[in-house]
Amino acid sequence: MSKYILAIDQGTTSSRALIFDNKGTPIAVGQQEFTQHFPADGWVEHDANEIWQTTLSSCKSAMSEAGANANDIICIGITNQRETTIVWDRKTGEPISNAIVWQDRRTSDYCEELRQQGHSQSVQDKTGLLLDPYFSATKLRWILENVPDARTRAENGELAFGTVDSFLLWKLSNGKSHCTDATNASRTMIFNIVEQKWDEELLGLMNIPDSVLPEVKDCAADYGSSDADIFGAAIPITGMIGDQQSAAFGQGCFSPGSAKSTYGTGCFLLLNTGTDLVKSSNRLLSTVAYRLGNETSYAIEGSIFMAGATMQWIRDKLKLISDAAESEKIARETPDDLSVYLVPAFTGLGAPYWDPHARGSIYGMTRDTGINEIVTAGLMSVCYQTKDLVEAIVADGASLNTLKVDGGMANNNYVTQKLADMLNCEVHRPVITETTALGAAYVAGLQAGVFSSIEEISQKWQLDQAFKPAKDDDWRNKQYSGWKTAVERTRTQE
Repeated sequence: MSKYILAIDQGTTSSRALIFDNKGTPIAVGQQEFTQHFPADGWVEHDANEIWQTTLSSCKSAMSEAGANANDIICIGITNQRETTIVWDRKTGEPISNAIVWQDRRTSDYCEELRQQGHSQSVQDKTGLLLDPYFSATKLRWILENVPDARTRAENGELAFGTVDSFLLWKLSNGKSHCTDATNASRTMIFNIVEQKWDEELLGLMNIPDSVLPEVKDCAADYGSSDADIFGAAIPITGMIGDQQSAAFGQGCFSPGSAKSTYGTGCFLLLNTGTDLVKSSNRLLSTVAYRLGNETSYAIEGSIFMAGATMQWIRDKLKLISDAAESEKIARETPDDLSVYLVPAFTGLGAPYWDPHARGSIYGMTRDTGINEIVTAGLMSVCYQTKDLVEAIVADGASLNTLKVDGGMANNNYVTQKLADMLNCEVHRPVITETTALGAAYVAGLQAGVFSSIEEISQKWQLDQAFKPAKDDDWRNKQYSGWKTAVERTRTQE
């Protein structure tokens, strides 16, 4: 009898797959990193075929570790790096170019043109998003404009567009399913989150033919099945959800006001607003938290582009550490009144600044500055950027008493404690920190009947450790003031 859920967690720097039992406990994992391509300043690309191959390899590795075959798997759930844009040939399934990654800034000038033409408010009203290169629509337009024959082929119905979830679904189903879910669609900047459909006006504005678009479904839905040749038997695919929404789902953030912050490649803070679509006045995003049974729940989101990726840069480019785990010991040896600030604007600044032209910088260095100070400044940049998001949320009228955290950096006790100190609120880390994959398992399991309701799922959340503020306002204000000064020196525009 089938007893497991396979959750695919396709991220920005690695593809992962986890096997969960029917209670939602992880029992096996497969993971494989893949190549990051930086062909020009501010450009970030992935080889979509490498994404597929590493995903497939990770799935098989996790199944092998669990001692499971296809007949043991009840269903598959997919969660993914959002906004990353892929266009492929409908007949062959071959991408027509590299995937343009969410971090990519190449369409900054086009976004500025649209702003100058007065389209900002319409885009925000319809999509909840700001006009920024971060989102999929301008990336898709760029591919159609710059890859030879792409526009003609698209208009002839020969090409398919999708975010990573759609591409993986296409590959898993051997081209039988071309779908996405409402959360991923809500990150494209051409999906109307009020009406829950592709927006004809925005498609016209971006000159995107609707023939390339996937069908949009609930997060928990029938997405078809994997081709029998892939795993040895067909497996139902019953859930898809963008990675940050998936982490919130895995954290049980189902009630208005509940919030989580995920620290992976970037940092993403989501605060549930229920069935109310709340529009931020402080440059945060309105987005779909999840859609179940054709009922949409919304969230306010703050997006930071560099969190774990900052430590990856410190490790791989500066070679100041050999492993990210070393950073906690180093930070504990560094004075708390650190006056060195690392602003990780390597691909611009996200919320609440939205400055695509800003670039990374380090401020406050003296002759006494060394490895410890720079590594610690990298960790603290995550705390400061989260503070930026919380300040914007509070300015929008919401309050945050407790923040649930997850992702790789949430296992760093220094970071979680400094988050509590900087935010002046409790930070809660769950027992299962694999919440992104867990959310995908939950939505798939809901459709497959493994879990009965979100109420049942919310009761599964367990606290591992609560971090309480241990610093006073003087320390908090001094450190944050230094950060704000560093950011203003880094920014290129108001």
